This record gives sequence, C-alpha cells and structure tokens, in this order.
Amino acid sequence: MGFTIGGIREIRSGARRRGRESACTAVAEFTGLWGWDAVPGARASDGHCSCGDDHCKAPGAHPLGFAPELEAGATLREVTRVWGEFPGASVLLPVGRSFDVLDVAEAAGRRALVRLERMGLPLGPVAVTPEGRAQFYVAQGAAAELPDLLYRTGWDDAVLDLTALGPGEYVTAPPSDRGGLGPVRWLRAPALDSASSPPAARLLLGTLAYACHRQPAEPSRAPVRRRP
Repeated sequence: MGFTIGGIREIRSGARRRGRESACTAVAEFTGLWGWDAVPGARASDGHCSCGDDHCKAPGAHPLGFAPELEAGATLREVTRVWGEFPGASVLLPVGRSFDVLDVAEAAGRRALVRLERMGLPLGPVAVTPEGRAQFYVAQGAAAELPDLLYRTGWDDAVLDLTALGPGEYVTAPPSDRGGLGPVRWLRAPALDSASSPPAARLLLGTLAYACHRQPAEPSRAPVRRRP
C-alpha cells in the first residue's frame, strides 16, 4: 500500500531502502563507464504508481517528470544526491542518445543471442524484462532505419514480433523493477568494448528476424509495416 505526501505517492518497501546503494552504484556505472544518461523512474506497487496519478497509463514504467536527469559522466556523489531525493526510484535510460533498442520476444531473443555469439558477431548489452521481452542495445538510428533495413534484407513481407525503440522512449535498466512485475535483468551485461559503441542494427537484424519468424507473434504486438 502507498501513502501520499505533497502529491507524490510513496511506496513503503524495505527492499527499496536496501536496494538504494546498489541502485546508485549501478547508475554511476551507467553514467561514468558507459556514457549513458539516466533518469529516476516511477515504481509500482499493487497497481499504484509512485507518480501519484491514480489514472497513470504506464504504472512504474515512465520517468518521474519532476526528477532531474543525470547526464553521462555523472559521479557517484551526484547520483547519490539525486536518488536521495527520490528514494526507491527505478532507473530509466533514454533511448536514441547513446543507443537505440531492438525489442523482441524473450524466447526469440535468447535463440538469436546464442546464434549471434556462435557467429562471432559484435554485440552490445542485452536485457530481458519481466513482460518477457529481450532488448538488444544497438547503434543510434536503428528505429528510423528499421523499415528500410527489413526491406533490404528481405524481411519486409514477414509478420515479425520485432520493434525498434528510438528517441523519446525509455528502457528500464537492470536491476530495477518494471511496472511492479519484477526486475529487468541482463542477458548480456555491458562491457567496455561495446557499451559505449554498440553494433549497427544491420549486423544483428537478419538473425533476429529469423528467430522472430520462428517464434509466433503475440496477438498484442502489431506487425512491422512494409516499406512504402
């Protein structure tokens, strides 16, 4: 259950207090090592969002509009100060700045990841969400280029459970909880050789598209549109 102070719902959670230090360390790593921006995000408990809006359309899965954004290079001291003002906040990463994201069903993503590793192709971080999605971090521009890339690789006619996230969107970073459903986890954690310069989407797209083609699309997911 939650209570409201100054229009902001606070969610009581012992895990929130215990996890504050690890969250700050993770954010400082994102900003300091990988060069990513980060922003405090809402949390959800029992369907209630910590943003205080009883009609929130994305409980626990959006930035806190009143929270400051931490730019790449922020130190642990700066991160601790911000998260001290918003205890329990999740960690959200803005997409379209340092990376875009290719989003597929987790089963398809796991198959594709094994194949990509065997092929020795360059890979960036890969996360899985509690909703059962795999998110491949790729170079900026993937969202805008996706329809053309699918056309050029011959996958534009296929119904694929594959989307690209780009500028204006956010992903929840491990180990944060997403929407009260559980934590986001790394399938492939960030590394010095790839986090700051993830691979171009075209290098992964053929394998991801093939894996998605073998995995039936979820009814709630819209198919990728053909190139005009």
